[in-house]
Amino acid sequence: MKLKRVRLQNATSSTIAVKSHDRWIPMDQVLSLAGESITEENNRLSTDMIAVLQAGQSMRDKWQALADDFDGELPKIENTPLLPFQPRSYRDFMLFEQHVINASRGYARRFLPMSYKIAAVYEHLFKLTFPKFRPHPLWYKKPIYYMGNHLNFVTDQHPVAFPSYSRALDYELELGVIIVKHLKNASEKEAMDAIGGFVVFNDFSARDVQLPEMRSGFGPVKAKHFINAISSAVVTADEIMPHLYNLTGEVRINDQTIVTTSTSDMDYTLGEAIAYASMDEQLYPGEFFGSGTLPGGCGMENGCWLAPDDTVELEIEKVGTLVNTITQSPNPDKPEKLKVI
Repeated sequence: MKLKRVRLQNATSSTIAVKSHDRWIPMDQVLSLAGESITEENNRLSTDMIAVLQAGQSMRDKWQALADDFDGELPKIENTPLLPFQPRSYRDFMLFEQHVINASRGYARRFLPMSYKIAAVYEHLFKLTFPKFRPHPLWYKKPIYYMGNHLNFVTDQHPVAFPSYSRALDYELELGVIIVKHLKNASEKEAMDAIGGFVVFNDFSARDVQLPEMRSGFGPVKAKHFINAISSAVVTADEIMPHLYNLTGEVRINDQTIVTTSTSDMDYTLGEAIAYASMDEQLYPGEFFGSGTLPGGCGMENGCWLAPDDTVELEIEKVGTLVNTITQSPNPDKPEKLKVI
């Protein structure tokens, strides 16, 4: 099932809608087709994305069938995409080793050119990855993550301002995950069972401030917290789970395909990662997790960075598409647009 939060024309509040064919059908109409009376719980199902994701697959299958059979007149829906839900918290994992290696190499190429040349010679001579390009040893023991600003999420078509303090704005193609159950000291299976839905996630990053912040012993802070974007539609877990580790992803900038990648090389499962986050820590319905960048899915890896007026489009098979346009930085000097390497 694919779900959105929409605003009906002339309405003062938003509602959840179910996709059926090429239509979006408001949840209250679906519930009325089921003969449901107006109750506090049904009102919640009409307005709360997490409540719909918690309802269970059999109930959602019933709603989908009713939506597919609906032949009545639909109210007009405003065109502006809405954030599908407000994350209760946000953790971003780093589940792909190849992304770390690619990104470390790309960082050195742009910001540490002399070090990059030395590393390139090493890799050429020994046919091995330069040691400093590999993840920290802790990564090989635990699915590490950072916590970001869950209140600065936007959605499809929302403009993203180039940060005033940065000259290296990057995108990151990730799979976004929503949990809908309470978890604490969860097993891998319990963590997987708690996943209610998926979105496309863009973890925007100011790369030129990221490494200095992380070398401070804290961070990332201003490198990450200024904005994040998720697709406006949520796809329920039952639709994605059978294909979870074989989804194709793609990055397009100004309609040019930059990279095609996939979720197939995930070094930790999402269940392992979320279970680790729950270790002696209470997790709640509505918390959000990022998979980490799919290999090749950021400018620091593929060499194509963002500049003002660029439109970046991220897509993950079966999950959806996310499009954002970069607006002018308050900086007087426009950042140089780098070519694809």
